[in-house]
Amino acid sequence: MSAERPYGAAAASRAADFIRSRAGNETPVAGIILGSGLGGLAHRIAEPVAIPFADVPGFPTATVVGHAGKLIAGSLGGRPVIALAGRFHMYEGHDAALAGFPVRVLRQLGVDTLFVSNAAGGIRRTFRAGDLMLIRDHLNLMFRNPLTGGVEAGDERFPDMSEPYDAALGDALRGHATALGIPLQEGVYGGLLGPTYETPAEVRMLATLGADAVGMSTVPEVIVARAIGVRVAGISCVTNLASGISPNPLSHAEVLETTTLVAERFEALVERFVERLEVP
Repeated sequence: MSAERPYGAAAASRAADFIRSRAGNETPVAGIILGSGLGGLAHRIAEPVAIPFADVPGFPTATVVGHAGKLIAGSLGGRPVIALAGRFHMYEGHDAALAGFPVRVLRQLGVDTLFVSNAAGGIRRTFRAGDLMLIRDHLNLMFRNPLTGGVEAGDERFPDMSEPYDAALGDALRGHATALGIPLQEGVYGGLLGPTYETPAEVRMLATLGADAVGMSTVPEVIVARAIGVRVAGISCVTNLASGISPNPLSHAEVLETTTLVAERFEALVERFVERLEVP
């Protein structure tokens, strides 16, 4: 009998049982992961039950400024959801398996659809700070994979990644953005390990490889989601132009400032997405 992995299916089941004990048994129509500065969406969740990450078995405390470090269960757009205000990054010293672990927990809670969001640097030169980018694909340049090791119960050993971000969900997001009058870019997200911002030479490399925006999260979550049969939609908030494109030094303060400015548009789009989501 193989040893239990710290962030595998059995650990996810225990975490889900704990969350149900606090938040009840209603099945969420979607799980939502909120990136740096985007946690304000939590204020739109009705009848919220907030659980600090540190209380959930297997979850560490969130350490990044702009991440509240809470799991919030409640209703968004009149429908039940589970939102994570914050996430776990490998640059904090966490394993790739832990970075993707919350997705396993959401699946155990009945989630079939995952919405991911992040703050990202804009590589495409037509981008401007404050743009929202629909993620159509990603580059895993973290050179880590959360599925490394033994196969967990319910996992695909070799998950198909030909459509990591569900095309139909992406098309729905685009339609909702149009209906709300919200400009929506789309492109490829490049995921790097961090925590340093990229050098100008690295940004030129990323552009050559096909990345339109770059950040330090999201990819492990999406890989786990696809391995366990969860469909994914995602939005990047372009908070700044990447190094070598912008003449200014980069800072996390700028990231948080920009996400504050676009919060209303982002939140309205996600709420409409959940409200009109077709459940499989």
